[in-house]
Amino acid sequence: MEGFENKEKIKSIVKKVHENPDTLNEAKEEFKKLIRELTPLQVAQIEQEMIREGVPAETIHLMCDVHLEIFKEALAQEELDVPHWHPISILVEEHKDILNRVKEVKNFIDKITETKIDNEQLEKLLDFLNYLKSVNLYFLKEENVLFPYLEKHGVVQPPAIMWKEHDHFRELSKKFENALKQNNSESMKSLILTISELITNHVFKEHKILFPTALKLIEDDEWKMIRKEFDEIGYFAYFPIPFEFTGEEKEDIVGNILNLRSGYLSLEQLIKMLNHLPVDITFVDENDLVKYFNESKERIFVRTRAVIGRKVQNCHPPKSVHVVNRILEDFKSGVRDHADFWLKLGDKYVYIIYIAVRDEDGRYLGALEVTQDILKFKNLEGEKRIYDNL
Repeated sequence: MEGFENKEKIKSIVKKVHENPDTLNEAKEEFKKLIRELTPLQVAQIEQEMIREGVPAETIHLMCDVHLEIFKEALAQEELDVPHWHPISILVEEHKDILNRVKEVKNFIDKITETKIDNEQLEKLLDFLNYLKSVNLYFLKEENVLFPYLEKHGVVQPPAIMWKEHDHFRELSKKFENALKQNNSESMKSLILTISELITNHVFKEHKILFPTALKLIEDDEWKMIRKEFDEIGYFAYFPIPFEFTGEEKEDIVGNILNLRSGYLSLEQLIKMLNHLPVDITFVDENDLVKYFNESKERIFVRTRAVIGRKVQNCHPPKSVHVVNRILEDFKSGVRDHADFWLKLGDKYVYIIYIAVRDEDGRYLGALEVTQDILKFKNLEGEKRIYDNL
């Protein structure tokens, strides 16, 4: 009951700060008396409740920084107790590397007194810029694997706040790249200081709020799946010992639901999805037999169901069969994995790519043909980020 009362008091304080930002310092003192009674999971729940009650994410984000200051004093400083293969262990090691690199560069640039810097100094800062770009692998693992698992367990706002900080980090990295191009040491110093403060706070919040919450909610079998997907995305600084995944795959078909490994679809959903693709696809098996094509609304080349089971060579005019055979021979021998062509066809500009399909052991399973009219893409310029009104 006391924990509930403390949660309600904290929510009241946050709303008070939202209505009157001048009360922030006073709020910090009140927080110190209450936060020690709450677990990281409860803090995450409070944030979600406040979002649902209409408190803007910006205010919640501000309060996360207040949490940081208080948690440094209030939370126990134990290391997270996880085995070396564990995704959280990997993220912690990546955190250490990021903090070390940022600290190293901050110390380096603080000693630069000139407005313009020499080539050797530029080289070191360019190396740091490349490192900042590689940190994206860390972000991608969280955004595309850890965060979705947290959301499945009902934790939505803390990942959203962390993702917002990831995007802020990316923006600062782009600004640092521009400052580096302009050889502006003062701007670079300011940006590195901002990056240092951001990543330090971010790491602390993840260690003390996000990671303990994840460890409390996510099951062991789920952590193994997370590790498998971490390996697929990759690493940039810390490379963990390979982990043998021994989890059992679910059945391929349960009722009308197909296990596609990266998701589950009904047969109807799969057929409709393939037929709504804005490209034509045809699959030919290892024996050169046509096994499938999607039935998109506006096909570029005619396909009828009569071709299923037919030799692909018989689907082409005699004058081009030698090209088809050459492609398939190269695919089967491993000489090539794809072949690209483009041609004008009436009012269309057609791009065709043939792709060798192989299993995990490299065994040839067949060839995929993907065809698309790319005329509308030829004159694209700039960017389009706005959803147009109809």
